[in-house]
Amino acid sequence: MKYCLLLSFQLFSIFIKANDSLLISRLLTRIEYLQPKEDGIFPKGCIPSYRMYALNKTRYKADINPFFTGLIAFTLQDIKKDLSLYQTQQANTIIQIAETVYPKFQNRKNNRYTYNFWTTDKPKIFPYSGWLNLFNKTRALPDDMDDTVILLMAQRKSDSIASEIHQLMQAHANNKSKRVTNTFPEYVSLSAYSTWFGKKMAIEFDVNVMANVLYFVQYYNLPWTSADSASLYFIEDVIKTNRHITAADYVSPQYATLPLILYHVSRLMALKPIASLEKLKPQLIEDTKKALLTANTFMDKVILSTALLRWGTVPPEIPIQGTSQFIDLIEDEEFCFFIANMGSIMSDNAKKIMTKTRLGTFYYYCPAYNHLLLLENLIWRKRMGLSK
Repeated sequence: MKYCLLLSFQLFSIFIKANDSLLISRLLTRIEYLQPKEDGIFPKGCIPSYRMYALNKTRYKADINPFFTGLIAFTLQDIKKDLSLYQTQQANTIIQIAETVYPKFQNRKNNRYTYNFWTTDKPKIFPYSGWLNLFNKTRALPDDMDDTVILLMAQRKSDSIASEIHQLMQAHANNKSKRVTNTFPEYVSLSAYSTWFGKKMAIEFDVNVMANVLYFVQYYNLPWTSADSASLYFIEDVIKTNRHITAADYVSPQYATLPLILYHVSRLMALKPIASLEKLKPQLIEDTKKALLTANTFMDKVILSTALLRWGTVPPEIPIQGTSQFIDLIEDEEFCFFIANMGSIMSDNAKKIMTKTRLGTFYYYCPAYNHLLLLENLIWRKRMGLSK
């Protein structure tokens, strides 16, 4: 199967400009192929993803989480209207199988629609980590806002559920009784959202998590709160001060790169215009063009290209270098869409040291999601009238 796909992608790389629709079908086929149809190492429907410890780059370990599964389903829901009938059927199949796995990550203790990065039916931290799994219950992470909003939108949950969770979020913003301690001084009193729902968890600011939460607010047309406005201010000020460039891993500890910040901000802006963010569009476009010139991986170029398309700007063509198989460019293990940064909740000095040394940093790799990111790029090219 993979051999046939290798040949197909090699051929399609030649014709990518001629007929993107053919490539879209192949990308969907690859995602379908990678999604488990029965329980195994990964539960049925759970898109396989893998993590690598930054200080031991010898192998990836399977990591059972809903993050990439939810992202794929959420994005497919968004682009279905741009797909052919057959492609829509492919997308629906992926979405429907994915829905079987979400309950494994839902908050069971409080019977609510918040979600955890790891399973809650059988709590497990860093799956397949040997001795670390002795702490599965005592060291389990609380639910987080990122997974929660992504999975709620992936499942098209009702407006009433979205409103209920939005109200819950207000209790988990930075406030006088519990302050963030590891951000820039001018943000310490800002009542923006934390990444985490846990009452005992430290407050953590992440510009991409905030962008996803605000996307959720806009998606469900929820009334804006002071925490929403404060989170928007954080995003805007990070951009105005160029901290998305100079301190990407500090202002977004769970994503950590400039291309990913630009990608997430562009996704928020593409859903529904936000006047104050629109004023920053010229700067963001120039930042993205510059980032493309120094991008390290094919997939970084893809998400930067997508950001430009969302801002109504025609991106440069992405060159396919050398004789590399197209599928190898897509499934490049060097591209990391998400990281687990254990230093992100530490005190400021500890956070800076752990971030710099990569102590407690895990890189996450998901080949199926890489295919989805390229598929999304092709859809935006189509929306811009750049392909058939």
